[in-house]
Amino acid sequence: MKWNIGTVEIDNQVVLAPMAGICDSPFRTIAKSMGCGLICTEMVSDRGLIYDNTRTQDMLQMTDYERPISQQIFGSTPETMKNASAYIYEHMHPDIIDINMGCPVRKVAIKGQSGSALLKDPDKAYKIVCEVVDTVPVPVTVKIRSGWDKINALEMARLIEDAGASAITVHPRTKEQSYCVDADWSIIKDVKNEVSIPVIGNGDIRTCFDAKRMLDETSCDAIMIGRATLGNPWLIKQCVEYLDNGTEPKKVTKEERFEMIKRHTELLFERKPEKVAISKMRVHAAYYLKGLYRSVEIKPKLFKTTTKEELYDLIEDYLKILNY
Repeated sequence: MKWNIGTVEIDNQVVLAPMAGICDSPFRTIAKSMGCGLICTEMVSDRGLIYDNTRTQDMLQMTDYERPISQQIFGSTPETMKNASAYIYEHMHPDIIDINMGCPVRKVAIKGQSGSALLKDPDKAYKIVCEVVDTVPVPVTVKIRSGWDKINALEMARLIEDAGASAITVHPRTKEQSYCVDADWSIIKDVKNEVSIPVIGNGDIRTCFDAKRMLDETSCDAIMIGRATLGNPWLIKQCVEYLDNGTEPKKVTKEERFEMIKRHTELLFERKPEKVAISKMRVHAAYYLKGLYRSVEIKPKLFKTTTKEELYDLIEDYLKILNY
């Protein structure tokens, strides 16, 4: 089902979450190939952009294939967020800019007073959204948690809408709850009933059936999938097909997993320095192999690989064991 965020038309109701350290261009390319309706990037620091941090600037890499794409940004002051969003639009022209008000990580939320820390200061959050909305000519969205240590998602949602945001994503756990309790989807439903802009639901979607249940229970406009896609990008395709036409998911074969490891590896080596590419791919490969027969035994060897060739040889040997 097509829907819109501002002027941006999105083909289906499946959104990729902006996972830090994960959602680089190669990962997003794979998600898009699975039919993902909206791709979200990993978050970048406002100050990193303002002070010309090379690593932060490199994180902005994106391709037209990934569109529509939403670039997420985090920061703690209206002025720095204004300047950083202007930089992003000028250099990358994303279809949407998303403001992170949900990250619970200590470095971001406590030391940096950004991410979920903004849930403690609704006035500042409102001003930040206003500044970014007034600065860029593309839709601005906001991702929140249900609160810091108490739930104030409805208050935040109203302020975010009043500030001019075009959509809001709700992860229904507080910062203090982190990921230690089940997501309370009723909060998503309450926010949907409170605002007129689109609401994206996020949290505890592990299967296409979960995705359908969230849409039915909350009436949200779309669902956002994050950690469940690690090693399982096929979940995106399963959700799209199940939501669009009721197609039941098929089991992913070991051969498909091995081919995806190779594809992901090639994408990383095309776009990253070799040392960075192999480091990232070791982590992704471990996720792709998770749950397979004797995968625990191969994991220590996997993390000792230093070249693409070593990784491929290890995978080929493991496949022989599985087929024996």
